[in-house]
Amino acid sequence: MKVVIIEDEKPAARRLSRMLNEIGLEPITMLHSVEEAVNWFYTNEHPDLLFLDIQLSDGLSFEIFEEVEVKSAIIFTTAYDEYALKAFKLNSIDYLLKPIDTDELENAVNKYKKIHANKMNQSINFEQLKNLISPSQKNYKKRFTVKIGQHLKMISTEAIACFYSENKATYIHTITNRTYLVEDTLEQLEEKLQPEIFFRVSRKFFVNINAIKDIISYTNSRLKIVLNNFNNNEIIVSRERVKDFKNWIN
Repeated sequence: MKVVIIEDEKPAARRLSRMLNEIGLEPITMLHSVEEAVNWFYTNEHPDLLFLDIQLSDGLSFEIFEEVEVKSAIIFTTAYDEYALKAFKLNSIDYLLKPIDTDELENAVNKYKKIHANKMNQSINFEQLKNLISPSQKNYKKRFTVKIGQHLKMISTEAIACFYSENKATYIHTITNRTYLVEDTLEQLEEKLQPEIFFRVSRKFFVNINAIKDIISYTNSRLKIVLNNFNNNEIIVSRERVKDFKNWIN
């Protein structure tokens, strides 16, 4: 089976490649932009299966199909919300929600094999999907750059458990239990973070929904949040934000 990965985050592409290797698949190439993908499809035989990130560095991946008639089966990799995922289901498209889980990856590949074995046709309405997730939609930050001594380090938003303010400074805390100073204020972050993934639970905290370990009832109709690999006991959803928070996690 010939497999290609199209993913603009190179660490994410390498991780997916390793995961595919573990289930016996070796991608023939990894592509990182709309332009690179279009050029590759013009000059190479199309693969059997394509793992496709939706938002690439130079545009939506749907733009590839405006230039090239891609004949591959597609599994989307995405961080978009449940509403968008319903459209993928309606179009008989499988998808993997980031961060990708090994079992879900294997199930998606097995679903492709079943479809291929039964010679079932996938009907993909790219125009519908493009309208749903249009280029005019705001592009949220996918990475932050922090300074460590004389060095700069790039941190993907997928690796961030929360942002918090302390002593008039703002910090990133990662899912690997590391903390870094960041230049943005929490107010500035409100315009930069994808609202389906990050929620401002109080004046001091933005949390990543994928990092939440537990939610506990707290005094005065508030909620207490426990994050993976974060020992701060003061992540409290303020009372005026509880209703919106519950809607966000549902």
